[in-house]
Amino acid sequence: MRIVRFASDGEVSFGVIDDEESISAISAHPFGEIKLTGIRYPLADVRLLAPMLPSKVIAVGKNYADHAREMGGEPPAEPLIFMKPSTAVIGPAEAIAYPEKLSSRVDYEGELAIVIGRLCREVPAARAADVIFGYTCANDVTARDLQKRDVQYTRAKGFDTFCPLGPWITTDVDPSDLRIQTSLNGQVRQDSRTSKMIHSIPTLIEYISQVMTLLPGDVILTGTPEGVGPMEVGDEVSVTIESVGTLSNRVLARD
Repeated sequence: MRIVRFASDGEVSFGVIDDEESISAISAHPFGEIKLTGIRYPLADVRLLAPMLPSKVIAVGKNYADHAREMGGEPPAEPLIFMKPSTAVIGPAEAIAYPEKLSSRVDYEGELAIVIGRLCREVPAARAADVIFGYTCANDVTARDLQKRDVQYTRAKGFDTFCPLGPWITTDVDPSDLRIQTSLNGQVRQDSRTSKMIHSIPTLIEYISQVMTLLPGDVILTGTPEGVGPMEVGDEVSVTIESVGTLSNRVLARD
């Protein structure tokens, strides 16, 4: 099932994509039993939004060995987690705002994102699937020069628009070995598989939920593979994950 959040005539709703051309609206949020309203919308007539507005975005750094090495280090022994603010979230086709006054190097980082389905804490790895609602595509946009200068991630990864998500949440996919690609202006720059993660999705959920309570709609970014690189104003970046979808965003100058 593919769950979308969309805008039509000024109203924001959740829906289910029932074919490639239409959406069936959901009466409320998609957690728990999904109840359809009976109203259908042509997909071409709505604007897809970020599929979820999370209370928090928890990201995992250096979770692919080749990426850790391209950044000049070795893979960490345990998950390296950090936060991105919810205000960084944008949806498909929305613009990534390049903060040219503050940064001269902004990178793409294509990632598989987990969407949490229910309130939980201290979840054992064996039960991680019970708290997962689904998966979506993400771009952990990073001001690389600020990351190096600050020696931590908050400012570099926390700008408004630096967390594109979408285009929808896929609920019925096995995430253990999916192809993940990032393209810049149509040229593939990252090409890997989720099976190369150092710390698996169950391990990540167990580790993170020992630290903080997870709420329905919270998002976990599972790390990026090798091949990260800079974007410029005017570029278009796309993250494609097998059996999930493609998330595309253009880079524009920040006002």
